[in-house]
Amino acid sequence: MEAPGQTRYCFGPFVLDPAERVLLREGCHLPLPPKALETLLALAEKPGHVIEKSELLRRVWPDTYVGEATLAQNIFTLRKVLNHLGDGHEYIETIPKRGYRFVAPVETKGEPISVGRRSLRTPLRRPIPWAAWASLILVVALGIYVRWRGRRLPADPAIGKVMLAVLPFENLSGDARQDYFSDGLTEEMIAELSRIDPDRLRVIARTSAMQYKGTAKTVAQIGRELGVNYILESSIRREGSRVRVTTQLVRVSDQIHLWSQSYERDMQGVLTLQEEIAGDVAAQIAIKLGSGASGQPATISNLDSYEDYLKGRYFWNKRSEQGYLKAIEYFQQAIAEDPGYAQAYSGLADTFALLGSNPTTPITRQEAIARARAAALKALSLDDTLAEAHTSLAFVYWHYDWNWSAAEKEFQRALQLNPSYPTAHHWYAFYLVSQGQMDKALEEIRRAQGIDPLSLIINTDVAQLLYFAQRYDQAIEQAKRVLEMDPEFALAREMLAWSYLGKQQYEAALEQIKAGMRIPGAKSYFEANLSATYALMGQKAQAKDILRKIEALSEQKHTSQLYVGIAEVHAALGDTDQAFAWLEKDVRNRDGGLTLIQVLPYFNSLHEDTRFKDLVRRIGLPPQNIRAAVSSACSMTGSRLL
Repeated sequence: MEAPGQTRYCFGPFVLDPAERVLLREGCHLPLPPKALETLLALAEKPGHVIEKSELLRRVWPDTYVGEATLAQNIFTLRKVLNHLGDGHEYIETIPKRGYRFVAPVETKGEPISVGRRSLRTPLRRPIPWAAWASLILVVALGIYVRWRGRRLPADPAIGKVMLAVLPFENLSGDARQDYFSDGLTEEMIAELSRIDPDRLRVIARTSAMQYKGTAKTVAQIGRELGVNYILESSIRREGSRVRVTTQLVRVSDQIHLWSQSYERDMQGVLTLQEEIAGDVAAQIAIKLGSGASGQPATISNLDSYEDYLKGRYFWNKRSEQGYLKAIEYFQQAIAEDPGYAQAYSGLADTFALLGSNPTTPITRQEAIARARAAALKALSLDDTLAEAHTSLAFVYWHYDWNWSAAEKEFQRALQLNPSYPTAHHWYAFYLVSQGQMDKALEEIRRAQGIDPLSLIINTDVAQLLYFAQRYDQAIEQAKRVLEMDPEFALAREMLAWSYLGKQQYEAALEQIKAGMRIPGAKSYFEANLSATYALMGQKAQAKDILRKIEALSEQKHTSQLYVGIAEVHAALGDTDQAFAWLEKDVRNRDGGLTLIQVLPYFNSLHEDTRFKDLVRRIGLPPQNIRAAVSSACSMTGSRLL
C-alpha cells in the first residue's frame, strides 16, 4: 500500500506516521502488527466516513485471501491499543452489516516524524521522561490485558503437558503469491506436530495461530496470550527455482533457541518438500521434548484443492445458513480438484451436519444428515486415521441417530488419533452434557478453547456451557469477550441474551435479542427467544403474536428445526400440553437439540411430568438429577475454565 509522502495523522494523544509505519503516543512507539497498522491508516485517512469491510479487505490484504474474522481481530487489536488507558475515548465505531468508521477528530500535518527504525522485538530506550512515563503506562496496560487473556486462556492443568504454537511461516520472497505455499507449510507443520506424543504435547490450532501472521509481538507476548511453553518460528524465501526454509524452536520462559535448521531445495515437487520438512521438524522436536513421534503427516496433493478446503472451513466457522452453503460449494470444488482428498469430505460432512441442524435449511434435516453420513464414511474409506472424519461420524451418531455408544466410540477414536483437534473436544463436550457429565463437559470445552483460543464458536460455546451450569455472570463475561472480537457473531449475542434471562434481567436480554435480529441472516435464531422473553416478562399477548408467526413458518418446507423453539415458548407461557405436542413433532424429526433437553432451562417446569420422563427414555438419555449436576459444575472454580 502506498503511503502519503510526509503526511501525519494526529488524533487525541496519538500520531500515526505512514512514511515510518509507526504509531506514537507522547513520542513513544506503540508496537502494532503490520496489518493492524495498515487498517488503522485506512480508517484515519477518512475520519467520519464508513469504510466498507470489502474495501478494507481489498486494501489491507490485496493479494491474499482472508475472511472478515481476520479483519475483526485487527479492529479488536486496535481498540485495545487505542483505548488501553480507559479514558473513555472511542476511536473506531462498528457499523453493523457494513464496516467501520473512525470517529475521533483527525488533524493532518506535513512534517515528518524523526524516529529511528528499530526491531519491533527490541525494547525502546528513550531518555525523555514523558516517553518513559508513557512506556510505563503501556507496560501496565499490557499487563492488565495479559491477565485478562490469562483468565480466558489458562495453561493446561495436566501434569507434564507441553503447549506449542506454530507461528505462520513468514514469506520473505517479496511475492505475495507465495503466501499459499507458506500457509500450506504452516498447516502441514501443525498437522504433523499434533501427532507427536499426545500425552505430552498439545499444538495450538491453525485458526488461532494464523491470527499472528505478520505480527510484531514478541515470543513472550505470544506465549502468554496463547498459554504455550514453546513457539516454532519459521521463514521461507524463494529465489528463482530454489526455496530456502529456516525454522527454529524457542522456549517462551527465557526466549532461548533450543534448535534451528535451514533447508534449501528446488521448487519442483513443492508438496513433497512440505511433507519432508514437516516430518523432519516433528522428529527433531520429538527429540528435544523427549517424545516419540507417531502417525503420518497429512498429504496435500493439490494446492488449489487445499486452498478451497481452507475457504470452506472459513465459511463453515461462520455458523450461518449462508456460510454453510458457501462452505459446501468450496468443499465440493476441492473434491472435484482432488477426489482423494479425505479432509475435504470431512469438511463437507461437518457442513451438512450443521446445515441440517439450522433453524431453516434449503433441504430437509433427513437429507442433510444423510449427506453428512455419506461424506464422513467416504472420508474414512480414504483415510481411517483421520481424526476429523471420526469426529464427523461421531456427530451424526450423537446428534441424529442417538446412538450413544457409537458416538462415544468415534469421539474417543478421534481424540486418540489427534488430541490437538479442537472440534473433537468441542463437540465431545456437548455429548458429555447430554450424558449428565457437566464437570467433564466443562473440562473438555476448556481443552478445545486452549487449543484454539481465538475461535469465535468455541469461545461462544464456553459461554453456553457456563449458562447450562447456571454460572450466569461468567457466561455473560465470556459472551461479551466474543462480541469484542466480532460484534456480529450472532450465536454469541444469543448466549448473552440467554444468560441475562437466567438472571431475570429481561430488558437486557431483550436488547441483545433485538440487536441479534439485525444481524444479516440471524433473524430465525432470535424469534423464538423474543417470544419466550415476552412470555417470561408477562407480556403474553406479544409473545403469542410472535408465536403464531413462528408456527405458521414451521409449516413451510424445511423449517422443522423450529419445533424445539416453539415448544420452549409454549413452556414459557405455561401451555404444557402444547409444549409436549411440539416436542413430539421434534422427536419424529430427530432434532439434535433434544439431546440437551434435560439442561435447557425453558423445560425445567416439565421435568416432573411423566410425559417428560417418557420422552427422555425414548431418546435414550440417562435420567439426570439436574440440581446435582449443576451443583457439581458450580463447585468448580472459575479459573479452571476461564
